[in-house]
Amino acid sequence: MTPRRILRRAAVTVISAAALAAPACVPRTSTADPAPAAAEAAGTAAARAATGETVRTDAGLVRGTRSGRHRVFQGIPYAGAPKGRHRWAPPRPVAPWKGVRDATEPGPLCPQVPSPYAPVSSTEEDCLVLNVTAPPVADRRRGLPVLVWIHGDGAVGGGSLFDGRRLADRGLVVVTPNYRLGVFGGLALPGLDGAGTFGLQDQRAALSWVRKNARAFGGDPGNVTVAGVSFGASAIAAHLTSPASKGLFHRAVMASGEAMMDMPAGAMGPDVPGYPWYMWRSGREMEDITTEMIAPLGCPHDRPQRTLDCLRALPVKKILDVPHIMNAFQAFGYGNATLPELPPEALRAGRFHRVPVLSGATRDEHRTFVGMLYDAVGRPFTEADYDRALRTAFGERPAERVRAEYPTSAFPSPGLAWATVITDRMWARGTRAQHDALARYAPVYAYEFADRDAPMFLPLPGAFDFGAFHAGDIPYLFEDPAAEPLFTPAQRRLSATMTGYWAAFARTGAPRGTGLPAWHPYRPEPPGRPYTQSLAPQRIGPVDYFRTHNLGFWSRMP
Repeated sequence: MTPRRILRRAAVTVISAAALAAPACVPRTSTADPAPAAAEAAGTAAARAATGETVRTDAGLVRGTRSGRHRVFQGIPYAGAPKGRHRWAPPRPVAPWKGVRDATEPGPLCPQVPSPYAPVSSTEEDCLVLNVTAPPVADRRRGLPVLVWIHGDGAVGGGSLFDGRRLADRGLVVVTPNYRLGVFGGLALPGLDGAGTFGLQDQRAALSWVRKNARAFGGDPGNVTVAGVSFGASAIAAHLTSPASKGLFHRAVMASGEAMMDMPAGAMGPDVPGYPWYMWRSGREMEDITTEMIAPLGCPHDRPQRTLDCLRALPVKKILDVPHIMNAFQAFGYGNATLPELPPEALRAGRFHRVPVLSGATRDEHRTFVGMLYDAVGRPFTEADYDRALRTAFGERPAERVRAEYPTSAFPSPGLAWATVITDRMWARGTRAQHDALARYAPVYAYEFADRDAPMFLPLPGAFDFGAFHAGDIPYLFEDPAAEPLFTPAQRRLSATMTGYWAAFARTGAPRGTGLPAWHPYRPEPPGRPYTQSLAPQRIGPVDYFRTHNLGFWSRMP
């Protein structure tokens, strides 16, 4: 597996509360003499600039790269550096620049720590940049649909890890921003403006940048789709319910979103407690997390402002050295100006921006996490582990009912039995609840990615059947030359169909078009089976999501 492939896939994998670490970008290193290397890099940048084109943004001119059918602009600042007194503050406007800014290379990733699978880190806070990939534009007055991609995770990754050329080939302008991650995006102290929502505010600032600058790149600021996976999809649920995000987007795509999910105890690891909501914490809970995580940093706790001043003065590296400090902040705080109320309650009540939504999950969501914790790292999940996990998650008597419904004899291994239990109970139940809530007030197109032979991108040593795993659908949407040889002809056709669906949805609000299999809207009309589109190489069409994930059983469980 190449470093380039590892880095692109890293950013889409959720790191769990158990401090599982997804792989991140592996930098290319060299032992060559730095002078020739620097000269070669300068020559390459000059060559790229010569073959690119210049675009005027609201802050100044940028020169990108023209490569074949695509125009690519990288590392464009959309907000000022959140450092010094601007660390843990709302994003501020970027300072205008003179001359032409080079936009032929990616900008820095936001601060993050290495994972066990890829030793990459960043300590650069001047990281609020985005990338634009666009096709040639014949009619600049009309403009093309714009798709803004919010990457997953919440502790690692960045916008430059997602190559938008495949979607740009479908007639979209693709924008991929960075945003503050982990403690830098979620820290909360009493009285701190924006506490627990700095990452969300960065994303909103990127959407505001798109509204002001899309037309310069051939995009239509009146037709913006915000899309994301996992943590990024949950962020979209936050924007749907945030008053401050009103009018910044006109459609939404949510892949493996967790907006309506709870988390049974032990689901993300044997020592991880249960939570009523996977993604949401009250302001007080975020403050408690902050108090616990910053204790090793030695800052005073007598007054919030003194604490904040001390934390802002610390080097990034010292903050990142606190164990799990990035992973602990992978939730969003509510009860503030950005998120005035708990998003699930707002969604159920229809208090959200009623735009068309394309939303779905993968067939085997939780196999990613079971594999990373157990079988795929050489620690088989045993019958005893299964019994213990069921009791931890559901209690003694309910665990017996679950075991009877999901006996290990019905699965190739106890690990796959446990992964199926949590996929159905947590992911599928939460996904259906999300679709039901949204579809009462807005058009919803529901899907299930069901390619159980999707290429696994994590460099794990042990054997495990990951199936249609969490985030396994993303390589079908974003360009990755290293993944192309792994696709079968049928998987390439699936990729073409999926990008066709996504592009049609971005254009019109419905995934319909010439040559695309019919896809009907989701309608939450009990006791029927609302429509969900299965996406698999062997079949694209309706699936009984309710039956496939045993939701009748789970609706009867506490």
